[in-house]
Amino acid sequence: MPDTLTDQILERHDAVHLVERLQRSLQDEQQARKDFRAWVKEDFKAEFINGEVIVHSPVKRRHWKANDLLSSLMSFYVRIKKLGEIGTEKVMIALTRNDYEPDLVFFSKEKVAQLKDDQVLFPAPDFIVETLSKSTATHDKTTKKADYALHGIREYWIIDPKKQSIEQYVLPEKGIEYGTAIIHQGTDTIESAVIDGFTIPVAAIFDEAVNLKTLQQFMQI
Repeated sequence: MPDTLTDQILERHDAVHLVERLQRSLQDEQQARKDFRAWVKEDFKAEFINGEVIVHSPVKRRHWKANDLLSSLMSFYVRIKKLGEIGTEKVMIALTRNDYEPDLVFFSKEKVAQLKDDQVLFPAPDFIVETLSKSTATHDKTTKKADYALHGIREYWIIDPKKQSIEQYVLPEKGIEYGTAIIHQGTDTIESAVIDGFTIPVAAIFDEAVNLKTLQQFMQI
């Protein structure tokens, strides 16, 4: 019995025609991707996912507030430790098939050394954070998670600002799929597997007082 999609196609009498159709479809998709890159602007957030242009709706306050609180901690920590760079919102990540604009990305100092100041399309970072909203949740939990793992993004956090929780995914060594999510919430702390020593209370992403206290602790490092 065939055990892969490739095996299943090869067993069909019309395998050659199927492959030709697929190639034509992918060529059309790549043209659509070029058109998307020429069209997309800095003043709104959009992504190209599996041939479809996704334009994001305005986010709720709890969404951007969680992003802001996390990015303030992570950016400060990464700078004082000289570990790399943090990018937010409008950093477009160009993977094999899709273009994404994650809520937050981390590039290690080794990758930063390869980046240029006038660059607008970026390779896979080391770490990505996505904050859930009603319009993005499905892609964040399925397509993006699979694609990020396939491209070697070593850590992926999905923040749920409504539940005030974080799903943490870590890529096994030489793996192409993330392991089981570790769920952090409430009074838990979360430690990054990629940003060395970056450990924070989960509440620091949702509570300004806890965030400030954590930031003050970082200042003493």
